[in-house]
Amino acid sequence: MSKLGKIVVIGGGSGSAVALKGLVKKNLDISVIVTMFDSGGSSGKLRDEFGLLPVGDIRQCLLALSDSDKSSVKGMVDVLNYRFDKDSSLSGHSVGNLVLAALTSIHKDLGKAIRELSLLLNTKGRVIPVTYDQSNLCARLMNGQIIHSESNIDLREESNPAIKEIYLDKPVEVNEDAVKEIHNADLILLGPGDLYTSIIPNFLVPEIKNAIRDTRAKIIYASNLMTKLGETSGYEASKFSSEILSYLYNSKFDLLLLNNSVPPEIVLKAYEKEKAEIVPIDEEVKDYSKSLIIKNFIRLEGTTVRHDYDLLAEEIIKVL
Repeated sequence: MSKLGKIVVIGGGSGSAVALKGLVKKNLDISVIVTMFDSGGSSGKLRDEFGLLPVGDIRQCLLALSDSDKSSVKGMVDVLNYRFDKDSSLSGHSVGNLVLAALTSIHKDLGKAIRELSLLLNTKGRVIPVTYDQSNLCARLMNGQIIHSESNIDLREESNPAIKEIYLDKPVEVNEDAVKEIHNADLILLGPGDLYTSIIPNFLVPEIKNAIRDTRAKIIYASNLMTKLGETSGYEASKFSSEILSYLYNSKFDLLLLNNSVPPEIVLKAYEKEKAEIVPIDEEVKDYSKSLIIKNFIRLEGTTVRHDYDLLAEEIIKVL
């Protein structure tokens, strides 16, 4: 059966993985371009200790694309998702990250490591690092202060002063496979995911934003559900969109997916502790997209607010 179309997801982390869980159920040719500037958690430890590129976002996307309907693959997914507890010398590491690190060390090539694990997981798509070069993500705040490294931006515990811009501390060479995928795409999905640490970092590689400018593909942005302390506190929907577009040459998205639902009070109270709020839809947001879809996109996992990946996928494939 021929594919409905080719979609390229650009982002990283749990946001992209959530979107992939819905898209993988559709008859699509899927690729995901992943940011490579993570410096925290297990990825950061492996990066600091062994000089390896961060693999955590790659692992999440590979597992989301895996053929978990097969019992053998499902068992492997469970193992690769396992994270060692705090009392262990392997504290914070997931098995999947360690496997990717081992494969990279064996092959001296992260690309080969990804391809090998993709075969083992029988993935229904490709995971493509935006670069194979090391660089650190930095943020310049409104008062001129500089924050060095992705983890320090991600874990920031205050919203003032706000982020003015993000940049890389040294230029990187683009992974040409990422550029080719964008040029061949029918659809490009930006997000969901952390604005300054998952989505926008990909556009700091000039060839990526050039390719997005030149592509014939329609560009969709799945806007965030919740604000995040230290990054997007107080942001309305229009601010998320305008920030992304400020790093691109494009003036508008072709489609913007917005959530208009509010989770239960018990969930909101849990997020209050993190000083996070539901992203409000403002009037100005319509200026940033040719078309809008506004509906309930929330899926609850306990008290965690996620995008409903099935609803996302349904709206996305309508564009093909």
